[in-house]
Amino acid sequence: MEVQRATNGGKNCSTMTPLRMVRGLLCLLVLLLTAFMMLVYFGFVSAVIIRFLSIYYSRKVTSFFFGTWLALWPFLFEKINMTKVIFSGETLPPRERVLIIANHRTEVDWMYLWDLALRKGRIGYIKYVLKSSLMKLPLFGWSFQILEFIPVARKWEVDESIMRQMLSTFKDPRDPLWLALFPEGTDYTEQKCIRSQKYAAENGLPILNHVLLPKTKGFFACLECLRGSLDAVYDVTIAYKHCCPTFMDNVLGVAPSEVHIHVQRITVDSIPTSEEEVNTWLINRFHLKDQMLSDFHSRCHFPDQGTEKELSTTKCLVNFGAVILLTVVPPVDCICSFFVVLPLCNTAIAMFVNNFSFLLTARETVS
Repeated sequence: MEVQRATNGGKNCSTMTPLRMVRGLLCLLVLLLTAFMMLVYFGFVSAVIIRFLSIYYSRKVTSFFFGTWLALWPFLFEKINMTKVIFSGETLPPRERVLIIANHRTEVDWMYLWDLALRKGRIGYIKYVLKSSLMKLPLFGWSFQILEFIPVARKWEVDESIMRQMLSTFKDPRDPLWLALFPEGTDYTEQKCIRSQKYAAENGLPILNHVLLPKTKGFFACLECLRGSLDAVYDVTIAYKHCCPTFMDNVLGVAPSEVHIHVQRITVDSIPTSEEEVNTWLINRFHLKDQMLSDFHSRCHFPDQGTEKELSTTKCLVNFGAVILLTVVPPVDCICSFFVVLPLCNTAIAMFVNNFSFLLTARETVS
């Protein structure tokens, strides 16, 4: 039996089959188990023990191990689910320290930034500003804390001190950094868009149809704290062809069929410094995003496509094998060692008891 899943006004995304469901659940199980083992074997060592000696090397080790695990997600999206991730805009130089601003269309936008980060050698160094409630999730929340994501309660009087304190630890230009921020503060819905448009009309701001008005304080704080150590700001616009996916759509391969990611690189020097001017600059950027998304809905693509190559299947498989070796082999070795050592311990204990009994008997005989 096949079930059709429809979203976005009834447009079919893909066909849900039993095979697709089993495959997706198996992939999710592998991701969860390997994430747990990565936390057990490497999280504490890299994020706590090594950090006492050097923050720089702690971040290096953490980014290596967790970046290896994060690379499983683009493998799932692009190679297993066969989602086309199409990049457009500018060809980006590798290994820059950047601040990323992106629209927030659905709950999984942030995951597709991994596809870009992997291509640029920054998969282990990407950090997000995200809702503080997500930091409390079992397993994923622990990983977010180890990877130094910045939690926000979306109340600036509460968030400002926490954000600025964490940003102050990211200033070292030797530390690679991709810091991603979604200035809208929440994912897009029609109801939220109506409220945003009402606020814009009351305050003489642009009326936006495909994005929400951005919240500017968080972006200004990031830019103010990191301006001296950043190479650029990446303005990322994300769009989905046919329908917007949920988390489980991604896992099961139901949607999306295509993800379009447009990137514009903006030099830090070209962005104003005063808070008022930065606020206006950010709102103008989102006005341009709105126009770009309007064009996308009529053309189904962004201009200047093909800026990034496809992922190498061979490299993805090698990475998958490395994660399995790192997370499956150690516990198997422990179990094997247990069954080898246990009989030896039993033998040693038995020999000790027998020898001890013999000594007691001999002592009684002598007496």
